[in-house]
Amino acid sequence: MNIVKVDTNNLHVYANLYQGYAAEFSKIIDDKPNQDGLFEIYPKLEGNVTGYLLYLEGVPAALTAIEEKSDNEYEICDFYVLPCFRKNKVGKKFISQLFEHLRGSWEIKQVAGADHAIHFWRDVVSDYTANQFVEDIYQDHKWGTVTRQRFGHDTDM
Repeated sequence: MNIVKVDTNNLHVYANLYQGYAAEFSKIIDDKPNQDGLFEIYPKLEGNVTGYLLYLEGVPAALTAIEEKSDNEYEICDFYVLPCFRKNKVGKKFISQLFEHLRGSWEIKQVAGADHAIHFWRDVVSDYTANQFVEDIYQDHKWGTVTRQRFGHDTDM
């Protein structure tokens, strides 16, 4: 398991994997590709949004985009594990390593209708925090009704 920060050398890998992620969620969020058949990457990996890729045995297996909203305050914007790698808790291990690496407080949102994502994130956050997290449902300015998990841990832990 190798986690790599996205930069100009591997941005094309992130962009390629992102197409599968966007296609999977296109029905839920009513998103369509452009005239070339490509989905727009949102959010863009710039400013305070950083992308990470997970490689398994040299093969790109997953991606995530994480926004640092303020010092040590993070939001997971995108998270995707290729279907062929959705076993052995690969996604859980991937994001848990980033939780440990970045520390701070975290927020994760799932759009209405993404029941598989809600189940995944509840499981991940529950295990990672030993059930010490807050979950609520609220109206997000961009995504409408979302389920949200929030937790934090001391940066000294």
